[in-house]
Amino acid sequence: MRVEPVTYDGAVAHVVERVLTTDGTVRVLVDGHPSAGPGRFADAVAGPLRVAGRPVARVAVRDFLLARSLRLETGRRDPDALLDTWIDVGGLNREVLRSVVDRGRWLPSLRDPDTGRSTRAPYRDAPPGTVALLDGSLAVGRGLDVDLVVHLALSPATETRRTDLTDAWQLAAYGRYRREAAPERRADVVVRLDHPDRPALLRQ
Repeated sequence: MRVEPVTYDGAVAHVVERVLTTDGTVRVLVDGHPSAGPGRFADAVAGPLRVAGRPVARVAVRDFLLARSLRLETGRRDPDALLDTWIDVGGLNREVLRSVVDRGRWLPSLRDPDTGRSTRAPYRDAPPGTVALLDGSLAVGRGLDVDLVVHLALSPATETRRTDLTDAWQLAAYGRYRREAAPERRADVVVRLDHPDRPALLRQ
């Protein structure tokens, strides 16, 4: 891969351009370790899309986790469960990613990630040309029905350094994720963010 230095805004503009050159409904996943700020990046992409006249269905993957009784069945600190079972892939596909295409509507959230209870959020309309824009972690290769994948990449050393000691158990999940899901190879756009003030695009 070729490394191309860019600014943060330049990386955002690159993704916005990719979306705007696609007609119809587009489903985008911004994936990355929490410290890479996938939510911040997705929000930055959403702004120019709205200015360009594209409706945006902004969704956080963490609002579509499985019920606590299921995702914590093997304990609160099981890295394999974190990687394999925490995300409600079926719920996200059904209520957001397929729904924006097939039913012209989307659900902004399904469950409160802390309590596991239903948020009872109402559906929202998805006009033609809507961009469903998700942010999350450990989400590539999970079977989400997306059209464009953006991965915010960090080296293992950076992930370790930026992970709070109380969350250190999660590092094993990120190690497996890197080996098995290979998000840098699967993603359509890879932005390396080891140095937030010096991001880079990885190009084939």
